[in-house]
Amino acid sequence: MSLFRSAATVSSFTLFSRITGLIRDILIAGSFGAGPLTDAFWVAFRIPNLLRRLFAEGAFSQAFVPILGQARNTRSPEEVRVLLDRVALLLTFSLMLVTLIGIVAAPWVVSAMASGLRSAARQTEFEAAVWMTRLMFPYIVCMSLVALASGVLNTWSRFAVPAFTPVLLNVSMIGASLFLVPYFEVPIYALAAGVMIGGVAQLLVQWAALARLGVIPRYSPRLREAWADSLVQRILRQMLPAILGVSVAQLSLLINTNIATWLTPGSVTWLSFADRLMEFPTALLGVALGTVLLPSLSAAHARQDHAGYSALLDWGLRLVLLLGLPAALGLAMLADGLVATLFNYGAFSGHDVAQTRVAVMAYSAGLIGLLAIKILAPGFYAKQDIRTPVRIAIFVLVVTQLLNLVLVPLFAHAGLALSIGLGASINALCLVVLLVRRRLYTPASGWTRFLLRALPALAALAALLWYADHRLDWIALGAHPGHRAAWLAGVVAASGAVYFSMLLLCGFRLQDFTRRGK
Repeated sequence: MSLFRSAATVSSFTLFSRITGLIRDILIAGSFGAGPLTDAFWVAFRIPNLLRRLFAEGAFSQAFVPILGQARNTRSPEEVRVLLDRVALLLTFSLMLVTLIGIVAAPWVVSAMASGLRSAARQTEFEAAVWMTRLMFPYIVCMSLVALASGVLNTWSRFAVPAFTPVLLNVSMIGASLFLVPYFEVPIYALAAGVMIGGVAQLLVQWAALARLGVIPRYSPRLREAWADSLVQRILRQMLPAILGVSVAQLSLLINTNIATWLTPGSVTWLSFADRLMEFPTALLGVALGTVLLPSLSAAHARQDHAGYSALLDWGLRLVLLLGLPAALGLAMLADGLVATLFNYGAFSGHDVAQTRVAVMAYSAGLIGLLAIKILAPGFYAKQDIRTPVRIAIFVLVVTQLLNLVLVPLFAHAGLALSIGLGASINALCLVVLLVRRRLYTPASGWTRFLLRALPALAALAALLWYADHRLDWIALGAHPGHRAAWLAGVVAASGAVYFSMLLLCGFRLQDFTRRGK
């Protein structure tokens, strides 16, 4: 199957997910603004998300997918089923235990995550964050099993369902903000309930897809037997360094969230909405490409196809630059229009727009790095080398916090965003240097010509964005929200038309970026 088409499928569903996510955040911004209780919700929501990325989507997928792919190629179907059964049993048991501990320890967890909320003046926020954390903690059990299902479906080249199911979380939260608010004494608690409904919905849809493939896990009480399985032990051994690597990235997020709670109230919300805009290109490009690349890289490694392995990485990096550079320019130069059009309603003021805008601009400096990591890290994971990305992540964590010491006093919450962006760029640079040094990746010929042909398109795009941003007053256009949205849509459409037309004039063709997966 075409890797480009697979990536396009994942990107299409991911785009739909991000659009519903934006609708969700628009409703949150308009209904709750960027006040203290909104900060409390984002803190509480970040805690189960942190653990989800730590145990499920991050470390688990990195360890599970390559070994599952290898088992599918070398073991009988029944042996693969037994592996899935045992992994599901251990994953469910361990995450239920973590959830019970988290519910009991919620006050201490929130204190560690957002110590700024412990001040006497913010006690109401702290109590709200604790309550919502307890309500949302079981979400990680649902999402861990969703990660298991996604790993299986992606290994079977069924990319659509895993890409679609995040939409269900957004739809649930939208429904909760519209219909459940009257049923809660504190209105924002409805969002926490929506998160749990969305988690259950995602699990049901993914497991229905597993049932259609005939590989839905079969639970049994044989926990000790599952633990002793040799393939399960290999996954666990791979997970340990992967957990360390993902925990380093999440520790950086935890530290930054903690710092943000000590800044001006609203800082956590401004950063959350800026991060939402960053997630658009990172999910559409980085996650989509990384999702389809990892199984293909694992297959190339199993065949000892070193040339094919390198060519896959080269293909991914070229796509990242060709599509990521205009996205970074767009975020930086159109930040005011994007934030104002999407969030400047109801309780979300012009001041909130300005503060979110600078965070978006700061984040955009690291977009190429964030995207490149999604391509380069699987180059190590597919060879079951998780330690190298971990060592790089630890180094980058130290660098990021040193940058915080300099940037936060200068730029407040935008300094936190800028340090993350610069850290991601350093991470990507380290990954590519090591891949080249270890001869896992050899850049194909034509890179200089590739970049020179892209420059005129980028220059034309930058000129158009500069002109549009200086001619339009996005806050004033808020008097006519429909007109403002139409202007933004027009600028985005014109930008895309100019950029891709210039690429065609410079000799780029779609078939240059199509690739067959094996």
